[in-house]
Amino acid sequence: PSSCLSVVVFSPRYHGMISREEADQLLSLAEGSYLIRESQRQPGTYTLALRFGNQTRNFRLYYDGKHFVGEKRFESIHDLVTDGLITLYIETKAAEYIAKMTINPIYEHIGYTTLNCEPALKKLSIQELPDGREPAGEEGGPEERLTSLVRRATLKETDRAPKYEKVHNFKVHTFRGPHWCEYCANFMWGLIAQGVKCADCGLNVHKQCSKMVPNDCKPDLKHVKKVYSCDLTTLVKAHNSKRPMVVDMCIREIESRGLKSEGLYRVSGFSELIEDVKLAFDRDGEKADISVNVYEDINIITGALKLYFRDLPIPLITYDAYPRFIEAAKLTDPEERLEALHEALKLLPPAHCETLRYLMAHLKRVTQNEKDNLMNAENLGIVFGPTVMRAPDLDAMTALNDIRYQRQVVETLIKNEDILF
Repeated sequence: PSSCLSVVVFSPRYHGMISREEADQLLSLAEGSYLIRESQRQPGTYTLALRFGNQTRNFRLYYDGKHFVGEKRFESIHDLVTDGLITLYIETKAAEYIAKMTINPIYEHIGYTTLNCEPALKKLSIQELPDGREPAGEEGGPEERLTSLVRRATLKETDRAPKYEKVHNFKVHTFRGPHWCEYCANFMWGLIAQGVKCADCGLNVHKQCSKMVPNDCKPDLKHVKKVYSCDLTTLVKAHNSKRPMVVDMCIREIESRGLKSEGLYRVSGFSELIEDVKLAFDRDGEKADISVNVYEDINIITGALKLYFRDLPIPLITYDAYPRFIEAAKLTDPEERLEALHEALKLLPPAHCETLRYLMAHLKRVTQNEKDNLMNAENLGIVFGPTVMRAPDLDAMTALNDIRYQRQVVETLIKNEDILF
């Protein structure tokens, strides 16, 4: 980004190519005064000289359609200076206070967390029901009674102690009118970009406080606008479900009328109708109609399910876990491979692992109808390998070589889903 000569030169505050000393002398008469000068050392670059605290401060001034000296961008230099003076005043007069803001946060006692969870949750073991009820004698309970937190606790027990955690999706935000941080309860100062807002749950905090907020985002449906291309954990938390409704609904439909269909998952459905299913889920969510009355060809439903996994911003087998799965597939000893895959599964976020478990159990049922559908674990591995796992920033040749290992991963998961999950 560079300074825009015409914008700066025609500003009444532009003083041409003057020295730092001359700028200091011109500004010494009034606190908060400012001017713009062209650099003598680097002609063509511009400096904002600002008087604050009885000294002149110099900032390199940039322009890319908006004016800026740091992260924030402004329509006018006047707004930039106004925001800068506010920030300098707060940071100078309240530096010690700002440093202590995050030490005793109110976050756990009021507002966001009070509305969404009970502090006692932290003390409960995974077998206990987190809403204060006595544990039921039998396994689980009516699904409609379960909160999202109970769903976390009722996942199949493994040594992973599953917990549906989600990091906040903070974005720099300009607040209209006075706003207070929901982490430390202090005022959010500045003219624009006073803090950050979670795009998924709406939590408002200072940028420095955002680093301290726990990974307890509870997405609000009004912020989650779509189903496809939405982060998997965000989607299940927003809908208070164990797995994405796309996965549950498509698999139910496939198992009710398509398990014996020849070439299931290998045969492609009509792409425009698959896109229709995607739009239906994005528009109607769990009310989307994917029944035989609307989509007679089961390959449209299998195509929609595969598209959902391909569209995930973070693959079902995440980028972080990907290398461990590939390493496991390269092992020749079957027992060592199973052990390595078991360890790799622990690296997946709980919502991803639960969805993968459900998918693999379904694909195993598909293979049990191989006599009719001609689809075995190897064939399904070829289809689903690159669908549920993608190489993270690897060169083309390495990614190409990984395809066979991706197939082996899925094939092994299908054949051993009862052992591995």
